[in-house]
Amino acid sequence: MTVIAPAVLAETPDDYKAQIEKIHAFTERVHIDICDGEFAPSFTVGAAQVWWPQEWIVDIHAMVARPSEHLETLVSLKPHMIIFHAESSEDIVPVLEHVKKFGIKAGVALLRTTVPGTVKAAIEAADHVMIFSGDLGKYGGTASMMQLEKVRLIRNIRQDVEIGWDGGVNIENAYSLSQGGVDVLNVGSTIAHAADPASVYATLVNEINKHGVI
Repeated sequence: MTVIAPAVLAETPDDYKAQIEKIHAFTERVHIDICDGEFAPSFTVGAAQVWWPQEWIVDIHAMVARPSEHLETLVSLKPHMIIFHAESSEDIVPVLEHVKKFGIKAGVALLRTTVPGTVKAAIEAADHVMIFSGDLGKYGGTASMMQLEKVRLIRNIRQDVEIGWDGGVNIENAYSLSQGGVDVLNVGSTIAHAADPASVYATLVNEINKHGVI
């Protein structure tokens, strides 16, 4: 069953705290973005500044050029999962294997231009593959529905792997994405910029759980 995971992307500790407080009352699984200013052209709060309520299931999406430089700090946070990009400047497979040694799930993110078959080893090593359809380090991306073809290509490599989506998820496309085989919908600006985030979250949950009409 598909789940909705609000995304947190903050440039300052104060902004981070405000975003956490905004979604604290209604969410269970959360997607936290960090950027190094190099792989992604934005700076966010660093890994050392990240925290969350104890009851949350947290996935950290590390948009960083050199994952090995961030591994120790990220692993020490003990999140549910750490997601690195297949396009980083290091061999991602040993990084994923290292993460899993600590009982933390390892995820790999694929940019729009990355064909799953070209990163087969990373997909085989990962617990989660995230289709990235957004803009690195920014809210408000566009969901390119053509990227859904990657679900089939990923499943051909790893039938049982969890698949996530990041970028442009909203009330209009959440159902189609869930029906397209995506397990985790990471939702940024649709929730973060809403006047009533809890209501929008509830609507998204209803959308992905509705029954199709012929």
